[in-house]
Amino acid sequence: MFFFTIVVVLALVGFLALTLLAVDSLWSVLEMVSSYLMPYFLPSEVETLTKKFGPWAAVTGSTDGIGKHYALELARRGFNVVLISRNPDKLRATAEEIGKLHSVKTKIIVADFSGGSQIYSHIEEELKDIPLGVLVNNVGLNYDYPMPVCEVSDTKTWEIINVNVGAVTAMSRLVLPGMVARGRGALVNVSSGSELQPLPLMTIYAATKAYVRSFTYALRAEYSPLGIHVQHLAPLFVSTKINSFSQRLMDGNLLVPDVATFSRHAVASLGRVSNTTGYWLHGIQYFFIKIAPEWLRMRIGHQLNVEFRKEYMRNNKVKSS
Repeated sequence: MFFFTIVVVLALVGFLALTLLAVDSLWSVLEMVSSYLMPYFLPSEVETLTKKFGPWAAVTGSTDGIGKHYALELARRGFNVVLISRNPDKLRATAEEIGKLHSVKTKIIVADFSGGSQIYSHIEEELKDIPLGVLVNNVGLNYDYPMPVCEVSDTKTWEIINVNVGAVTAMSRLVLPGMVARGRGALVNVSSGSELQPLPLMTIYAATKAYVRSFTYALRAEYSPLGIHVQHLAPLFVSTKINSFSQRLMDGNLLVPDVATFSRHAVASLGRVSNTTGYWLHGIQYFFIKIAPEWLRMRIGHQLNVEFRKEYMRNNKVKSS
């Protein structure tokens, strides 16, 4: 009888653990589905994003990839947009494109986030008269292609840390006081599915994204009681320049959406979901990834990067060390 009782208790504990894991993994997907259905059943309770957060949004890394298309989607929804990136020609071109497509204001700020702390006084000065309602901390930097940590140059190492860790931290600290004073606002911190486990051959990049996740969760606990919506956005593979080491990823497929499709889905989750992959098929993938133990996720990620490294070297004729 005692042995039978132990077996039953362990079975119940196991069932409870699996149930909690499933709920945790699927929660953001369920939130996203319910948020899409809400306008049909409770239309009077759905606010426009500009009414909820204010008329101005800023996007870092806004001249390419997810950042550019996220900015375009925000403009389509009526936001005036501050574009912050390092290339003045691309900034002007993106601002002009937004102006032609949407009747909103734009402002450009030239800033190279890889340069470290000295750039933020300039950004603060440029933003001082703008009642910013949304900040999208999108700017990010990856390896040129997968490689062991000691093959990454010193310059590249610090650029990745400054861009992926420094920017999200400094920009959040810069805009939060104004949002708190106004009693509303939203931060969207763009991470990556690489945060889910250590990732050999992209060791530094994955570690910076684990930082973004931890930072965002803690920030939400501190500032959501003050009326600030803090969203953790962690996409899986998207067909964008940051993945240009693999032509297979650049070509895209059902599980690797183009940036316009991804950004449209991601902006739809703003103000509705706290933690999301931004894209429903990524949400399903995320669920199954989290079920696997970390050692298995790490091994699969390592093997994927081995294959991506081989593909890059084959296509670019780089000699493997």
